[in-house]
Amino acid sequence: MKPVHLFPVIRSVLVSILFLLMPLTALLAEPLSWSKGQTVYVPSYSHIFVGDRLKTFDLTASLAIRNSDPDTPITVTKVDYFDASGRFIRHMLKTPRIVRPVSTLVYVIDESDKAGGVGASFIVSWKSTVRVSSPIVETVMIGTGMQQGISFTSRGQVVREAEP
Repeated sequence: MKPVHLFPVIRSVLVSILFLLMPLTALLAEPLSWSKGQTVYVPSYSHIFVGDRLKTFDLTASLAIRNSDPDTPITVTKVDYFDASGRFIRHMLKTPRIVRPVSTLVYVIDESDKAGGVGASFIVSWKSTVRVSSPIVETVMIGTGMQQGISFTSRGQVVREAEP
């Protein structure tokens, strides 16, 4: 009787399972969201704590509202900035702004602006006349100091869907 080598058999079984599971990964991926408008909560940071929380590392925060729809503009109707206690700081948007397809509207909170604190946030509202691919709304924080640099992002979370 000829000996059976298990490694090639196990490898074949694992590869087969992998190919069977690959279509499932598409189902687990974040689904494409279609909407006529949303209100989005976006975390932001004016600074973070370093060391024993005795020092802060100041950050510049950039809010990006990216119209991900390749064909249809959206209208941003509100961009409000809040501090860590949820207190309103200021309106970033004075009048509604149209964001063309695959373009980006950006707002910057300067590193010297410490009003937001470690738990700052934005509330962004947008609308469209037709259902579109929902925009990507995120903040990018960056800072340099103490002979080092840091950068990271925060993705917005939809908190309200527009009325149909």
